Amino acid sequence: MTTRLAVSRRLRSTPYTPRVEALGVSDYSIVNHTVLPKGFGRSVEEDYWHLREHVQLWDVSCQRQVELRGPDAATLAQLMTPRDLRSADVGQCLYAPLIDQNAGLINDPVILKLAQDHFWLSIADSDVLLWAKALALGKSFTVDVIEPDVSPLAVQGPKADVLMERVFGTEVHDIKFFRFKYLDFENHPLLIARSGYSKQGGYEIYLNDSSLGLALWDALFDAGAEFNIAPGSPNIIERVEGGLLSYGNEFTLSNNPLECGFESYCCFDADLNYIGKDALLKVKSDGPVQHIRGIKFDGDKCPPCASVWPLHVSGKTAGHISTAIWSPRLNCNVALGMLNRAYWAPGQEVVVQCGDGTQRLGEVTLLPMD
Repeated sequence: MTTRLAVSRRLRSTPYTPRVEALGVSDYSIVNHTVLPKGFGRSVEEDYWHLREHVQLWDVSCQRQVELRGPDAATLAQLMTPRDLRSADVGQCLYAPLIDQNAGLINDPVILKLAQDHFWLSIADSDVLLWAKALALGKSFTVDVIEPDVSPLAVQGPKADVLMERVFGTEVHDIKFFRFKYLDFENHPLLIARSGYSKQGGYEIYLNDSSLGLALWDALFDAGAEFNIAPGSPNIIERVEGGLLSYGNEFTLSNNPLECGFESYCCFDADLNYIGKDALLKVKSDGPVQHIRGIKFDGDKCPPCASVWPLHVSGKTAGHISTAIWSPRLNCNVALGMLNRAYWAPGQEVVVQCGDGTQRLGEVTLLPMD
């Protein structure tokens, strides 16, 4: 019996879904109530090597946008994050943790500054729209908070530059890292950012007209034939090696930015106001009690990490692993996890309690992994 995902207005398909299905998508996940293609019949390792060597097209429409637009848009955006947005340029993308009154992480979007009074928050998998609406209402801000018709499409891999030039012209080379420009596609301006959820380089195209979805996919896929293009999705091996964290996996509302390695995105200037600042200042003063690290561990290929795996040192609880996978490049199992303060130093030996009941010897590493 074939298992199928029942898609409805509640679990949304995307402008690219017909092409994704025609190319043999084998697995889906649900992110922000939207389908995320997760596999196309290749092994995770085959997909990993392809991503590192060629170019892939990812349907990441699940990266929904929360749009803030109006006289108080900048004030609302700043209220939601400890990252200092005051000097941000129009055309800039800013990775920005969002926190609540207890400094708990609500999300970690990329904030795109479209104009002085116009922002998109390109969110991870948690509901931010209603949080932003509630803050705007509670503060009586003059700002519209909506989810616009925007469906990102990612072009990732070392051949992304030459492929994008074929479709959009040489102007793509002028886009700097974590910046964006509008480039024309079929007489329609599309926001294109040099960004993406991989370390292999590439772009994200923020399609703002669903009717152009199939034409955009076809133009890129046809032009990429000579570059060995393939449909894909964020690769777990590449993500773990690169230290790319996933909201809901590596951290949740129970975590704060400092224990997740986001201190460089937090401003503590006295004249900057944001929700949760007092709580975050206390964490900074006391020091975080745990921190995200990488872990390399031995043994055969580990099973899928569907729940947290305990870490021990001399029989004592040292933390946990949240994501784990075999790395064919490093020839060992690699993982992301949260380590208690006494055990987070690089080189610390730990015992990994795997989900299959085996115990593996591991070592704490910094991120990204070499």
